[in-house]
Amino acid sequence: MQHIINFLIKNKNFILFLVLLLISLVFTIQSHSYHKSKFINSANWLSGGIYEKANGVSSYFSLEAENERLIEENLRLKSILFNKKDSLSTVQYIDSSSYPTHYLLRSAKIIKNDYSDRNNILLINKGASDSIKTDMGVITSNGIIGVVDQVGGSHATVISILNSVYSINAQLKNNDNHYGSLSWDGKNPNIIQLIDVEKLAIIKESDTIITGGNSTLFPKGIPIGTIKDFKLNTTKNLYDINVQLFNDMTSLEHVYIIENLHREEIDNLLAPKN
Repeated sequence: MQHIINFLIKNKNFILFLVLLLISLVFTIQSHSYHKSKFINSANWLSGGIYEKANGVSSYFSLEAENERLIEENLRLKSILFNKKDSLSTVQYIDSSSYPTHYLLRSAKIIKNDYSDRNNILLINKGASDSIKTDMGVITSNGIIGVVDQVGGSHATVISILNSVYSINAQLKNNDNHYGSLSWDGKNPNIIQLIDVEKLAIIKESDTIITGGNSTLFPKGIPIGTIKDFKLNTTKNLYDINVQLFNDMTSLEHVYIIENLHREEIDNLLAPKN
């Protein structure tokens, strides 16, 4: 305290000068409209800049919550899309309670992503406690990711489409009559192979590949990628097609898990009878 008092006494003249200068500035601003407007504009600019920076910091820390909100909104929209009837395609506002639900969607997050092995497995942060089951399809907003394999209480593994031992039904978007199976040659993580497409199919580079809907894993029409190049296989009757994936398989985070509510019934009907 004594140091403060000594400082004030030592610099009393300078402090008095600052006080008088401040008082004179206040009177000048109050008595002259031009100076007053300039001061207000400067103060607004300064405070506006401070508020903008503060808002930027606040927004940064709220990004995760906002991202989660957008994911849930996207989840609701995808549920409507996968379940809507053809007759509802021209309706502007869709009430999801007014038609049967065939698919349920749940959001999850990838916490381990392998893409360099021959048979890649992903790990997600949802499991049996979140109603996740084996053989559910996994997608992002850009396209398919894989199929749920092993399920634990709070986590599950997903067989990636970058896997040589698992095939998924796919088709040409512009040709409903030609299907093939997705496989991966283990080379480029962003290019997958579509095999067993008949020679009769009319295809060209940049054509879109989608899920075929011939299995109970995925609804028909989920995007996969575009044709990069193609050639006839050794039999000369089938095409081998390289597909550039819409998803960047090396950079995945949020995914959606698809449950087909009719899957068990369909599988039982199609199962071979002894």
